[in-house]
Amino acid sequence: MTLDVNSELYRLQKNMLDWLIKKDQKIKPDIVDTGEVNKVSVDQRLAVYGNAYGYRLIDALSDNYPSVHTLLGDDEFYKMTYAYMAAHPSQHFSLRYFGHKLEEFLKDYLPEEPVLAEMARFEWALRKGFDAQDIAAITLEKLQKIPVEQWGTMQFEFHPSVSRLDLEWNVPQLWSAIDEESEPVPAEKLEYPYAWLLWRKELLTYYRSLDVDEGWALDTAMNKGNFAELCEGVCEWIDEQHAPARVAGFLSQWIEDEIITGIQV
Repeated sequence: MTLDVNSELYRLQKNMLDWLIKKDQKIKPDIVDTGEVNKVSVDQRLAVYGNAYGYRLIDALSDNYPSVHTLLGDDEFYKMTYAYMAAHPSQHFSLRYFGHKLEEFLKDYLPEEPVLAEMARFEWALRKGFDAQDIAAITLEKLQKIPVEQWGTMQFEFHPSVSRLDLEWNVPQLWSAIDEESEPVPAEKLEYPYAWLLWRKELLTYYRSLDVDEGWALDTAMNKGNFAELCEGVCEWIDEQHAPARVAGFLSQWIEDEIITGIQV
């Protein structure tokens, strides 16, 4: 259905949204008070709706970022949410997408606590993976049917749920402790960034750390690098003789994880 931007309904919806986001007063003539019986003014009625709208956005952000909420605590999280709403008002009909810029916002809002921005990045990747389109993964049998002489040109298609992150903090361990309500884990900055893979398999989301060569190989494969290029690249870490077997091992694991959905030769 095409939206008629000249309709009365569109005007009312637009004016109401402008009031919620900018406190624009254009909507007020269209709001009636309740007269002498209940004595609720136009300003009070708008305030009730506006407060409810704000609480729904707080709930949505907390649902998308439960560990950021836990790390900040209730008061600071609510304060941060209102600041985020002012900087990045909800622009989508679904609250599912409210919060997609939280990582970048937290980098500026709380630069002294960089672990929060990384946690936001991790939790958004988990949520994105859970909501991603469901596409069937290939089996090991399909890989084995490809003639060996064609392996060098193989390129791979990956499941929409896949995310690759490099994390400088022990965010997955923090998240796991919060999610399982176990003994709190202190935030620690790592000696060097660790590579992580996040994805969904059937109805569950998973994450695991990657060795540095697997992280590089996965990044290259996701950017249309072929099998021969992967073998050549991992020679930075292992000898040329063992490179094909190493990359074949990666492929076997990726297929077992069900993150490869297609192979092109």
